[in-house]
Amino acid sequence: MPHRRSVAIVSPEQARAAAERLLERALRSASDAEVFYAASENTSAHFEANALKGVDANDAMGAALRIVKDGRVGFSSTSNLDDPQALVDAAIETAPFGAEAQFEFPGAQSYPDVRPYDSSVEEATLEEMVAVGERAIADLRAYSTEVQVEGGVGRSTSTVALVNSRGGSVAYERSRFQIGFEGTVIRGEDMLFTPEGESSVAALRDPSGVVASIIRQLEWAQETAAVETKSMPVVLMPTAVRGLLLAPLLSGLSGKSVLHGTSPLAGRLGERIVDERFSLTDDPTLSGSPSARPADDECVASRRLPLIASGVASAFFYDLQTAGQAGAASTGSGERGLGSLPGPSTSVLLVDEGDTALDDMISGMDEALIVERLLGAGQNNVLGGDFSANVLLGYKVEHGKIAGRVMNTMVSGNAYRVLNDVLALGSEGRWGGGGLYAPPIAVGGISVSSKG
Repeated sequence: MPHRRSVAIVSPEQARAAAERLLERALRSASDAEVFYAASENTSAHFEANALKGVDANDAMGAALRIVKDGRVGFSSTSNLDDPQALVDAAIETAPFGAEAQFEFPGAQSYPDVRPYDSSVEEATLEEMVAVGERAIADLRAYSTEVQVEGGVGRSTSTVALVNSRGGSVAYERSRFQIGFEGTVIRGEDMLFTPEGESSVAALRDPSGVVASIIRQLEWAQETAAVETKSMPVVLMPTAVRGLLLAPLLSGLSGKSVLHGTSPLAGRLGERIVDERFSLTDDPTLSGSPSARPADDECVASRRLPLIASGVASAFFYDLQTAGQAGAASTGSGERGLGSLPGPSTSVLLVDEGDTALDDMISGMDEALIVERLLGAGQNNVLGGDFSANVLLGYKVEHGKIAGRVMNTMVSGNAYRVLNDVLALGSEGRWGGGGLYAPPIAVGGISVSSKG
């Protein structure tokens, strides 16, 4: 069926005009105000047991209002835009109980030319999406009829507008196209899961990258191998880097943690905290990423923000309120949903590549563990950098070769200590979930425990 533009999706100009009308009404009752307006459309095709299972489509539209009245923050949100006065009244009612405002809304400013939108996503038909999914299943089943495939192909488009009483104003469109599948092999009580996904601001017509990754995982997992309980070198694939290493680092780099005195990095900007080969940057101006944006969710212009540069802690990330409380400036890191106040968060994370190919990394190891996927990457003391997680999919390396998949295995350690024991940084970065680009990273200092 051909795609027809949803009535819920509006142009940036229409979204800005709607937000300005709400702002005008709010300023009759408050000294300062901000309106966050968003409309979205999502369509997805779901596959189970190697076949199309169903199709979902939904639209959403709403607005959030943040006001400052008598020095305190009031907030409300709604999906019923037919009653704008109710939105204003709700925000006014909450203000006496809100936090003391430690910020001023940003005024008019120039925004970088960031375009996280491609019309090909909106133009993609359901038939085309289903065909992409069916091709992925056919290619995986051609590799092995033992594999049961499930997953989905989805697309979404949205419009965001922000206006405030100080003259700040921005409106833009976003698009995202996603392919995500998982190959499952069941042998008795043993279940092997091999998930992979890809997303883009443009429509994806070819699932071969996702398929190739799943096949590689299946090949590496054909045999099983036992691993001893001890400390050993570990290769973290890009899909495991965020859970084990970045989650603790980002907790320490959050301006909110610094403000609350819980960050181990407080007072350490300019100090080397990890290996000098490791750099981490937040760059919402990278237009090719679906997580890019010209401004954060508070009308602050986006900019490239080095968080760790050659091992040195370079910046904390702040939204307006935490920056004001800390006596700092917002880094353009305010993020929110329609139902919540902004908070500090990252957008497009980039870990610098190194100079070691993955094959060379593996061939140079006598004994090691490769971690592909984690299950429940929990942290006992996340602010201190500690991590502990079960390995959903991992492989043992013996004498420079993949020996097979490990089972009932767990890894634990401390992100700061591990990143001061970097053995090699991979030269082949890739995009992972949540707007992260990272290479494989080989590290020491990780404890491996196994029940089998």
